[in-house]
Amino acid sequence: MKPDAIRSLFSHAMSDMYRAEVPQYGALCSLVGQVNARVLDGDSALAQRMREDGQTGRLDVERHGAVRVGTAQELATMRRLFGVMGMQAVGYYDLSVAGVPVHATAFRPVDDASLDRNPFRVFTSLLRTELIADEPLRRKAESILACRRIFTAGCLAMIDRAEGQGSLSGEEAHEFVREALETFRWHAEATVDLKTYQRLRAAHPLVADIVCFKGPHINHLTPRTLDIDAVQAGMPAMGIQAKKSIEGPPPRAVPILLRQTSFLALQEPIRFLGEGGDEGTHTARFGEIEQRGCALTRKGRALYDLLLSEATEQSRLGTPIDQAMRAAFGGFPDDEAELHKEGLAFYSYEANLQLAQQHAAPERAPVSDLVEGGWLTLAPLTYEDFLPVSAAGIFTSNLGDGAQLQYQGRGKQDQFEAALGARVLDEIALYQQTSERSLAEALSALSRATSIQVAT
Repeated sequence: MKPDAIRSLFSHAMSDMYRAEVPQYGALCSLVGQVNARVLDGDSALAQRMREDGQTGRLDVERHGAVRVGTAQELATMRRLFGVMGMQAVGYYDLSVAGVPVHATAFRPVDDASLDRNPFRVFTSLLRTELIADEPLRRKAESILACRRIFTAGCLAMIDRAEGQGSLSGEEAHEFVREALETFRWHAEATVDLKTYQRLRAAHPLVADIVCFKGPHINHLTPRTLDIDAVQAGMPAMGIQAKKSIEGPPPRAVPILLRQTSFLALQEPIRFLGEGGDEGTHTARFGEIEQRGCALTRKGRALYDLLLSEATEQSRLGTPIDQAMRAAFGGFPDDEAELHKEGLAFYSYEANLQLAQQHAAPERAPVSDLVEGGWLTLAPLTYEDFLPVSAAGIFTSNLGDGAQLQYQGRGKQDQFEAALGARVLDEIALYQQTSERSLAEALSALSRATSIQVAT
C-alpha cells in the first residue's frame, strides 16, 4: 500500500475516533459541509477553478490535527510514525514568544500529487521543560515523562517493518493504523495525583496537559471551510460555543495564508491517582475550523508580519483587534494581478495554448507580459502550513485562566531538530520550487506551440 493510501486510511480512522469521542466535532463537520456547498453553489467561477486545480476532491477529506509531546524520543518516534504515511516535518514554530512553552513543526505530505490525494497534516508540539521556572517541578515533570510509553509495541513493530521493507501490505497497513490510533486516543485517567496535576497546571495549563496523561491525545481535528465567517456565525445556532474572534488576516477578496477559529474546549471529567481516587476536570480538547488562502513569498510574509505588528501595537493602545487588523491590512494588495506583479504570493502557471495559436505573441517577452497578455494563466498556490501567532491564539483561548504567560526564551530550532532527528523543511522554499516547476512546464509548452521565448 502506498504511503498516500495509508495516510488516507489513518486520517479517516482518526476522524471517526474523534467524532465518537467529541460529538460536537461531528456537528462542526456538518456545518462546514453545509457552508462549503452553499459557497460553491453561489460562486460558479470559484467552483470551476477548484475543479481545475484539483481542490474540490480534497475539500471534504481535508483535516489537520494537533498533538503535544513531552520528550525528544517521543518527537523522533512521531517523525518515524508519520513517515510511514509519507508525511515530513515542514516548518519550525516558536510559540514561547506568545506565552506557550512549546516549539513545533507540522508533519504533512510535500509533493503536489500527495497533497491532492490527501493533505492531512498534524501540528506537533514539543514541551520546552527548560521554561518551567520551578526547578523541582521541572525535574518532577521530566521524571514523569521519562517513565511513560506513548506508542504500543505493535505500533513500533509496524514502523520498524515499514522502514525495513520500504512499504506495508494492505493487511499490515490496517494493523499499523489500529495500533497508531492508540497513541492519540483520549484517556480519562491521569497518571499523577491531583496535587501534582494542580502544581503543573499552575506552571502552565499546557504543561499539565502534556505531562499528566498516558499519551498525547489528539486535541483537535480541523475541517477546511471556504467561508470561515459564515461558520463562525453559524456555530451558536447549533449549540456550539465559538471563541470570540477569528485568528489570522481579516476577510479579503483574495484570501491569504490561513484563518482559524474554534469552539471552546470541553471540560472533561478526570480520575487522578491516589488512595482517595480524586476526581476533577481537565480542559484540552476543542474543535477548530480553518480557511486556507494563497501562500506568500518571503516578500509577502515580511509585509504580512509588518502589518500584523502594526495591528498588534494599535490593539495594545486600545483599538479593538478586529478594527486594528482591518485598518493595517488595507496596506496589503487584495487583487490577484497585483499580488503577482508585486511578487507577494506564489502561483502555479498554465500555458493558454488556444490563445497562443490564435493570436501572435511577442517573440521575446518577460513572464509578467505573458501573464498580462493571457498566454499564461495563474492559479494561487494553497498555503499548506500554519501561523505561529494564530496557533498560540487558539491554544491560549482554550487553556483557561492563567494561560497567557511570558517567557524570555526564544526559538531554538537547532535544539528542536536535534530532538526530531532531522532537519525541518523550509515551507517557503517548497512553494517556490512548486511555482518555478510549473512555470518551466508552462513555458516549455508555449515554446513548443509558438515562437514565444521568455526574456532573460
